[in-house]
Amino acid sequence: QFRCCIYKEREIIRQRIRLAEGLNPTDSDSDNIIQVINSACEECPIARYTVTDNCRLCMMKACKQACKFGAVSMGRDRAYIDPQKCRECGQCAKACPYNAIADLIRPCMKTCPVGAIEMDEYGVSKIDESKCIECGKCIHSCPFGAIGSKAYIVDVINAIRAGKHVYAMIAPASEGQFGADITMASWRTALKKVGFSDLYEVGLGGDMTAYSEAKEWLEAYRDGKKMTTSCCPAFVNMVKKHFPELMENVSTTVSPMCAVSRMIKAKDEGAITVFIGPCVAKKSESKDKSIKGNADYVLTFGEIRAILRAKDVVLEPEEDDRQEASVFGKRFGNGGGVTAAVLESMKEMGQETDVKVAKCSGAAECKKILTLFKFGKLPEDFIEGMACEGGCVGGPSAHRAELPSRKDRDTLIAQADSRNIEQNLAGYDMDSFSMHR
Repeated sequence: QFRCCIYKEREIIRQRIRLAEGLNPTDSDSDNIIQVINSACEECPIARYTVTDNCRLCMMKACKQACKFGAVSMGRDRAYIDPQKCRECGQCAKACPYNAIADLIRPCMKTCPVGAIEMDEYGVSKIDESKCIECGKCIHSCPFGAIGSKAYIVDVINAIRAGKHVYAMIAPASEGQFGADITMASWRTALKKVGFSDLYEVGLGGDMTAYSEAKEWLEAYRDGKKMTTSCCPAFVNMVKKHFPELMENVSTTVSPMCAVSRMIKAKDEGAITVFIGPCVAKKSESKDKSIKGNADYVLTFGEIRAILRAKDVVLEPEEDDRQEASVFGKRFGNGGGVTAAVLESMKEMGQETDVKVAKCSGAAECKKILTLFKFGKLPEDFIEGMACEGGCVGGPSAHRAELPSRKDRDTLIAQADSRNIEQNLAGYDMDSFSMHR
């Protein structure tokens, strides 16, 4: 038995069930999508820097000299770091010629790109919601599964049972996640079996977003104004919480998810729209009341698979005869895919320019580029912000590793026809809904 007792196991299960129901694991009023299951947190080592057996008690005592806070002293067989004095600056570890000082930073704290995870008085991890961008990196970094996101499985099932028109909107990043033989038609058939009314490719929304952002970029470029993309919610959250002065530079074009949701609701006023993909931050976007007509619920691949398993439905190979997105919209989930689509849309408008774009792959890179932007040091004209390395295909709730899924993804996209963005959008009434926040 891994846990100390059955009572702790029961409490962990209780908190997990609450998260699965879209509730906070404990009785708190937090609005954050990502939550710590405090009963599952194993209170990883608090002392970040620890001296290992590699310490030779050398004459140089470089670690002691490097510490400006008097935290390092010499013991009988190794150096000792006083946790009460240590400020976790890391200078002692850098100075040691034997690499004898280990950095034991908690996995959740180490992976958080914005320093939003702290420890409470009992050593349990807690999330600073004023900093959290809800990217979901911490969820999959915790070896004990002590961090999770609120799920909306119950809400979706209840809507289906109530006989409402529930539409699935599947992310461009889904292609290749389940193999080269699982197509959009495979998804459509499976989801209809569990009660969804229909399925739409969010890659179509990628085409819509590219077309709208191209016009925004052109106007900003002529006015000498720098801009950022707006399709990645974790990136937008980073700007909003850590670089608020740059919010006016974020594109006002809605995300592909929101674009498709608005299109569906323009056709069917009573529609319930559900986004399916590898992104946790999309859950926070869907709950943002300031963006009207957005997806009602968001499910990760793991959550939709739970629904399929409950009804004994499996994804089966099926030939796809209904293409809704251009190859540019389909590649929106790749790093650099948004830029490629926007530049293609500009080209189709006959407005080719020599704009320079900073393509950020991962939250750390986004933070670095936004810092340059903040201090007027950014040489590029536009920023493509993707909080996940490699784009949405590297999302925290991806079904499998990026490399094999990317190979199958390329195989599937290669089967798409050569229609461009303008040709693809010609069949849709984009005047029936707004493309802006």
